[in-house]
Amino acid sequence: MSNEKEKEMLLENKNVVVYGGGGAVGGAVARGFAREGARVFLTGRNLDSVTTVAKEISAAGGAVETAVVDATDEKSVTEHLDAVVAGAGSIDVSFNAIGISPQGLQGIPFTDLPVDNFLRPITTYAQAHFVTGRSAARHMIPRGSGVIMMHTPEPARVALPLVGGMSVGWAAMEALNRAASAEWAQYGVRSICLRTTGMVETPVIDVVYGLHADAMGIPKDQFTAAVTAMTHRKRPTTLAELTAVAVFLASDQASAMTGTVANLTGGLIVD
Repeated sequence: MSNEKEKEMLLENKNVVVYGGGGAVGGAVARGFAREGARVFLTGRNLDSVTTVAKEISAAGGAVETAVVDATDEKSVTEHLDAVVAGAGSIDVSFNAIGISPQGLQGIPFTDLPVDNFLRPITTYAQAHFVTGRSAARHMIPRGSGVIMMHTPEPARVALPLVGGMSVGWAAMEALNRAASAEWAQYGVRSICLRTTGMVETPVIDVVYGLHADAMGIPKDQFTAAVTAMTHRKRPTTLAELTAVAVFLASDQASAMTGTVANLTGGLIVD
């Protein structure tokens, strides 16, 4: 038997929707899904960034379609998913990887943080993940299968200063992940969260670490080294590591996993 026949693609014939697909996390995971045979429906609010990722997927031989979708807007999400189902027949995986700019939200003490700035990540993340998760579940439940996925960094669990409402918003996502599983897993719809460290490969972490370093009055390299030293293996999670686990958890091989947080923090958090 040839190597090609021996290696079965994990997501062959799966239809996957990725929100925030033009970002570092969404783009990396989308490329990983496509490599394992999924047909990827790549969405975001910025069509240019989404199109860039889509071209990379197509050039590598993957199947991809793009659309402008605001993950916080119920009408935008539902209309897109209805169109996906009408054309492809199903939604098998929904991965929400949206992010918001940390400017004005992190690196600021609670005593100086405006209420609106504290609430913005909480309401944005909770709303976006509820809207996309619920909309996907409505299509998945009648078929008796599906996976809803999200990603959080370590402040969802670890108490760190100067993170503002971000940590509360990420913790809310993990709570929603558990609640969604409690309601939907009995109908074959799994809910999974992947938790990583800050990933230094991503542009947003470069900004975040800069904000925290400035607030502490230290060089950014020193702050980065201090955060890295908190992990057991003394290095942060990589996009490749996140992508590999996301692909596995989206596949049928992870069918027993739901309502859980996959701990990819390299020992920064010990369960």
